[in-house]
Amino acid sequence: MADSIQLSLDGKTYQYPLVTGTEHERGIDISRLRSDTGLITLDPGYGNTGSCQSAITYIDGDKGILRYRGIPIEEFANHPNFIEVAWLLIFGRLPNKAEKDRFSDRLTGNAHLHEAMKHTFEGFPITAPPMAITSAMINTLGCFHSELYSLNDEVLLEEAAARLISKIRTIAAFTYRRVNGLPYIYADPKLRYCANFLHMMFSMPYQQHLVDQEIEDALNLIFILHADHEQNCSTSTVRMVGSSKANLFASCAAGVCALWGPLHGGANVEVLDMLEKIHAGGMTAEKYIELSKKKDNNIRLMGFGHRVYKNYDPRAKMLQSVCERVLKKLNVKDPLLDIARKLEELALKDEYFVARKLYPNVDFYSGMIMRAMGIPTNMFTVLFAIGRLPGWIAHWKEQHDDPASKIARPRQIYTGPVDRHYVPLDQR
Repeated sequence: MADSIQLSLDGKTYQYPLVTGTEHERGIDISRLRSDTGLITLDPGYGNTGSCQSAITYIDGDKGILRYRGIPIEEFANHPNFIEVAWLLIFGRLPNKAEKDRFSDRLTGNAHLHEAMKHTFEGFPITAPPMAITSAMINTLGCFHSELYSLNDEVLLEEAAARLISKIRTIAAFTYRRVNGLPYIYADPKLRYCANFLHMMFSMPYQQHLVDQEIEDALNLIFILHADHEQNCSTSTVRMVGSSKANLFASCAAGVCALWGPLHGGANVEVLDMLEKIHAGGMTAEKYIELSKKKDNNIRLMGFGHRVYKNYDPRAKMLQSVCERVLKKLNVKDPLLDIARKLEELALKDEYFVARKLYPNVDFYSGMIMRAMGIPTNMFTVLFAIGRLPGWIAHWKEQHDDPASKIARPRQIYTGPVDRHYVPLDQR
């Protein structure tokens, strides 16, 4: 098998090496293309461009495969532990008992925010989008921990990771309390990661929100399944910002902003928006399914299909059974969840969707589960950010550990005016 390709241009031949990954993916190294030929590649959306080599996550969209550091995602289903997976992603290995205990202790000890940060929350109007607050508060958090701007060894990185992963759930919970005019609830050191987050979200003074183990496991799994997904928009943003040697807090705050977009982290919000429109319009699930097949309207079945997975989204497979258990456990009477379950039932046996492999994706089931838990729609993407944070930290670390890393600087094909001249104001 050839280890390079040839490019012929204007009578000259150039050779560019082929790069092969551990899963036999192949790419062309064109880092010398512009200096050799004066040409650049044009790839809007970067769908055919590899921005880096990474050892964190592997996806095979055709086969429905997702692995974290080589471990199939399905192996985290039985005893989901988000903190263990976070360590795996960041440090490249499953933690031993001492490492896991130490990291858990650090998370517990770092759950509280500096009291002065409460005044920053109070500066936001109650109408502020939760994702805007979350991004701003991660940057603010960096101001209170500026000693972690420079992370020169693994010990400091572990401390920074623990503070971010622990405090983002406090930031998220305080954001929810702020926009709803509720008193802030402090972390309980006796509770585990996910139970503590739900406690800070939903407890009231003298009335603690108690979390069933099955619900805690479900939230752990949602966070795990969102923890990393290769070079998606927000992860690429973290790498782009981090390539300038920006600190970890600033890079992750930028990732939140990228995740905010409806084409990325807002997808599960769109699922609930669709369900609300169906319910408000008095439409049946059967009618909506039929309308979604027609190309002459703007009706789309949200939460089905995925840009990467051309087969069943493996994360959705895992959440499907969890979703059933959670809905049964909570016994929630919600017309929107009833519509969602009917849409799922109809689409899974409809030849139109089956032939096009438009199966329910992770956003469809995670949206249903979070709604059943009582999490409002405008907080869905914030929870996505909590889950994705370990992946962002892992990619930031991987990039900073790479001695060959360079500042990201894409090129462009200029299409603007040519050789125009300034015209004085009185002549315009």
